[in-house]
Amino acid sequence: MTEKNMWNLSPEEALKACQTSEQGLSTEQAEKIRLEAGENMLKEGKKKSPFQVFLDQFKDLMVVILIGAAIISMFSGNEESTIVIFAVLVMNAVLGTIQHVKAEKSLESLKQLSAPAAKVIRDGIKQEMPAKDVVPGDILELEAGDMVAADGRILHNYSLQVNESSLTGESTNVDKQEMALEGEVALADRTNMVYSGSLVAYGRATVLVTATGMNTEIGKIAGLMNSAQERKTPLQKSLDQFSGKLAVLYGGITDILLVTGGYFLCESLLYGPAAAFLSLPVNGIQGISGLVIAGVLYPGLERTLEIREKV
Repeated sequence: MTEKNMWNLSPEEALKACQTSEQGLSTEQAEKIRLEAGENMLKEGKKKSPFQVFLDQFKDLMVVILIGAAIISMFSGNEESTIVIFAVLVMNAVLGTIQHVKAEKSLESLKQLSAPAAKVIRDGIKQEMPAKDVVPGDILELEAGDMVAADGRILHNYSLQVNESSLTGESTNVDKQEMALEGEVALADRTNMVYSGSLVAYGRATVLVTATGMNTEIGKIAGLMNSAQERKTPLQKSLDQFSGKLAVLYGGITDILLVTGGYFLCESLLYGPAAAFLSLPVNGIQGISGLVIAGVLYPGLERTLEIREKV
């Protein structure tokens, strides 16, 4: 059962599309649908403790490079630079943690919009049950003061007015009706539909449930919020690419200096400074080869990381 273009259908066509009737689902039908569609609840992503979130802020490649620079500055005696770098990194981690915690609280506020209970017609009998047990195909009875437990198509309307500010931001109540609408209609203009998290301000109605849980409009918002916490912004991706190239360049230069300097020191001790100077070009080429190899392997590594992020 789907809510797609449900507003284009008449009440009779909507009931037929959802394979139900105004007498509601049977207990057996409802249980079968619940196993397929899941409970009528908003799901959260994997939660992390604030301490874990704080530590995750230091996994960024640019941050690792800055930590390396701070350590080098410390050993070179430049303590002021070390303190400044570490202070900036800690401040960045604290701000990132605060932002993550605020996003989680926003998701919690969405969950609080869910109705605790719903009046449903099951087996031809009107009964009250926990909202999490409502399934697509159920028949809801809405009255003034009720929180809408799921998205649905209005079958019978009795002067229904609904406050949908949680979804549309519109503070005024919306007058509802049961007639079919034509074509594509914006969410705020679907006057024959009601949505989970909305408040019935006036009147009453009989509603066919078309979507529950994460398939509702408010569930889609929650899903976007969950994915937004895990995905990187275009700026973060650009910084990661720049950091990778910087790391390759930094590592290559370090390799050249270490290889050339190491060989020069050893050959100076074994064969004298003159022989060491003569071998500098050869040793330099060996060091440069490390930079070349890193440059060749980097695009493949970058592509592997992109695939890993998508998965």
